[in-house]
Amino acid sequence: MPLAAIDIALRAAAVALLLMLGVALARDYRRSVTGRLGIALALGSAAHAATFNIGLASVGANWHVPLIALSTGNVVVLWLFCRALFDDGFALRGGHLLIWVAVTAFSLVNCLWLAPLGYARVAIIATNLLALGFIALALAQTVSSWSADLVEGRRRVRAFIVVAAALYGGANAVLQIVMSGGEPAGIANAVNAAVLAAVVAAISVTMVQIGANDLFAMTDQPTAAAAVPVVPDVSAADQKLIAALLRLMADERIYRQDNVTIGALATRLSIPEYRLRRLINQRLGYRNFNTFLNHHRIEEAKAALADPAQVVVPVITIAMDAGFQSLGPFNRAFKAVTGVTPTEYRRLRVAAA
Repeated sequence: MPLAAIDIALRAAAVALLLMLGVALARDYRRSVTGRLGIALALGSAAHAATFNIGLASVGANWHVPLIALSTGNVVVLWLFCRALFDDGFALRGGHLLIWVAVTAFSLVNCLWLAPLGYARVAIIATNLLALGFIALALAQTVSSWSADLVEGRRRVRAFIVVAAALYGGANAVLQIVMSGGEPAGIANAVNAAVLAAVVAAISVTMVQIGANDLFAMTDQPTAAAAVPVVPDVSAADQKLIAALLRLMADERIYRQDNVTIGALATRLSIPEYRLRRLINQRLGYRNFNTFLNHHRIEEAKAALADPAQVVVPVITIAMDAGFQSLGPFNRAFKAVTGVTPTEYRRLRVAAA
């Protein structure tokens, strides 16, 4: 079979898999931020599969231009997808859309003006350097929040995303830079298409094995078990550990300590870290360790803000006493839980007292 035919077949397989993945996500998870970004990522990756051409100095057919622009903008979607996937409190904002529009428009300018004027190599290098920057941001997000993640399936998929993004996305961008301006590299394109199809197939299988509900949860709200020491269908040993954990929170207020980690907490309880992760996630209903800590911090802050004797205490003092490092994260976390700012909460509670 000619190399060109193999290349087309592999691209078609990758596009078909990506479209199927996008349809599946749209059917089941279109209401979640992560699900919507996953759909956009699948569509942008399909555009990439249809248009990438390592070594080609020209844009190609006119119909390639919007697809190339979508493919370029997909690096922004990858970055946002990683943020949403591993940060349950992430919310899309207007600024994120502006970044995507800017990167996509930059690609359009490259295709429609720079490349036809003979600056195709410059355009390709600039575009792929931009892609490498966003891939680095996605990897940084994936790695930085790794330790706080309590969802076992989601923790396992992080390693795959790191490898896939670094090996495929990074290698593809580097190849585009190194081989830009030369003749189309048939073997490189065929191998690239094969790797892309394999990565997409692996993602699909991983989602089935891990359970997409772990990846595309609608919220990160703790269950009622988070506030109730007695949890149904829990072994006596787990119930004892839950009680000990909640005593650490209530009596010693360990959440006040600087940079408290799940490893340090596991050491205090004399249990393996993986067991504590499972306990907080599966028994208390939290998906993120920082959310678990912030629950107790905010409860302490709420009590202080509602106390008439502390009405002159600055909000930032209450926040830092409860374990927050600065006012901004405290205000955001507090409003996410209560629906009002700390100052509004204090005014309402003191007025009602």
